[in-house]
Parts: sequence; C-alpha cells; structure tokens
Amino acid sequence: VTGPGAAALLGRLSTGKVQRKPGAVTYCLLLDEAGGIRSDVTVARLGPERFQVGANGNLDTVHLTREARHQSEGDPAAWVQVRDITGSTCCLGLWGPLAREVLGAVCDTDLTNAGDLRYFRCAELEVGGVPVTALRVSYVGELGWELYASAETGQRLWDVLWEAGRPHGMVAAGREAFQALRLEKGYRAWGTDMTTEHTPAMAGLDFAVRPVGVGEPGFVGQEALEKIAAEGPPERVLRCLTVDDRRSTVLGREPVLAGGTTVGSVTSAAYGYSVGRPVAYAWLPASLDVGAPVEIAYFD
Repeated sequence: VTGPGAAALLGRLSTGKVQRKPGAVTYCLLLDEAGGIRSDVTVARLGPERFQVGANGNLDTVHLTREARHQSEGDPAAWVQVRDITGSTCCLGLWGPLAREVLGAVCDTDLTNAGDLRYFRCAELEVGGVPVTALRVSYVGELGWELYASAETGQRLWDVLWEAGRPHGMVAAGREAFQALRLEKGYRAWGTDMTTEHTPAMAGLDFAVRPVGVGEPGFVGQEALEKIAAEGPPERVLRCLTVDDRRSTVLGREPVLAGGTTVGSVTSAAYGYSVGRPVAYAWLPASLDVGAPVEIAYFD
C-alpha cells in the first residue's frame, strides 16, 4: 500500500496505530460498520509512504483496493495504490529459541533486542546475499522472523537458512505444527475462530484496538464498538479448553456442553506438544469462568 495517503487509509480502515515511524509493525483488525471483525492483519511501515499488509486473502485485497480508489478520487493529493504482490513473493518463517543464532550466521544485521529488529519491528536486509524484508513477528509464539523475498530467490533463501540451521538441529515444520503452536500461544485465526459475527471484546482482541482521543481521526466500526461497550460486557466469549485425558484431539465444530446442555461449539483444535495435551478454542457463555468443567461431544 503506497502513496501520500497510505497512512491515512490504513489508519481509517484498521484499529491499530499504524501511523508510526518507518520500521514499525502493527497487529490490528479490520472491522465492519457494526464493529464485527472482517479480518486481522499485520501492517509493516517500510517507508513514509510505503506499507506492507499481511492480509488474509482476496476479500481483504478487494476491500483495501476499493477504499483506496474512493479516497484517491475524493482527494487526489492523498492518492493511494494497492498492489497484490503475493504471486511474486515468498515468505519463510524462521522461529524458535535458536532462531537468532541461525539468522545471525547468514546476515550482518544486529538482531539483538537493542538493534533495529527488536519485537514488532521490520527492516530490509540481506540474508546470504538475498534481499529480504524481515518482520520480527511470530504466529507460533517463539522468537523469530517472517522473511519475505522475491519468488525467484526463494530457493536460494531456503538453502542458505537450511544450511545455517543444520548445526542447531533445525527442522522443517509444517502447517500442523504451526496450528498447534499458535493455539498454545493463544493466537486467533480469522475465519475459523472469529468472523464478522464477533467483536474484538468477544474474541479477546481488545488490545488490538487503539484508543481514539477527542479530535483524533477514528476508524471504521469505532462508533459501533463504543455503543456495544456501553451496553456492558459481552455475553459470549472465545475460551481456551484443554482435554483432561491428554489424548482425545477433536477437529473443530463439535458442540460443547455444560451441565448436559449445549452451550457453544469448538472453533479450532490441535494437540499441544508443549503442554502435553490437546487444546481447543470454543465460543462459550461469558458466565462460564476460567476453570469451569465442560464436555466436548465427539462422535457421541
């Protein structure tokens, strides 16, 4: 997302404080006018008028493109261009307690917390001669980076990182490991754990909504959230469940019962290898406190 109006566009459409100095990464939500979560994204400010948005798919692209067109037509001085670079880009996630040692062996950048690549920061650097946009973010809950490069250099980037990681016992982990680790950490997946039917407060994502002071520009859905908040806390919330027998892993969409009555349903689930038991998220009444026992119905 580029142009003199890029910061204003993303500030209006998202709940996060994206108008920060270049090098900042912000996790934020895209809401609809009713305050429902239409997506969650990461916004990396690569330059004064250049942002990289980690979107959830084509719906986000269409939404951003349409709003950019309206803004550019309404105020040509604040024009914005949105380009989908997915097809020409590859991304590798390098995560784990030893991620700094691996990346540090193939680049000259200061990777410590005192450098430019501390938590939720981004920088453009070279990894084994490959130009990379590195985001110090992690969807698996461990130290590490998302490393973006052009598609044609993806194989080279993989080979460089793989060789650097071999002395440290690095493994090539897939989607199931990704799912299990993010569930253990408490990260939500849009479209599975939350949709436009849910507000940030219901999904436990209030932290991603910036406060708006008097006279400051607001964001789409802000007025709706304020009205909903005035009505009191949500009646339903997203909770984390762990399975007592430590082995029965459900798939998602199963009903959840309390006192023999169905009170909600599972959204996503996986075996949590770090905690040694299955983990599941479920939409449940807020009246069920943390620690309350429930049952998941799985093939009777």
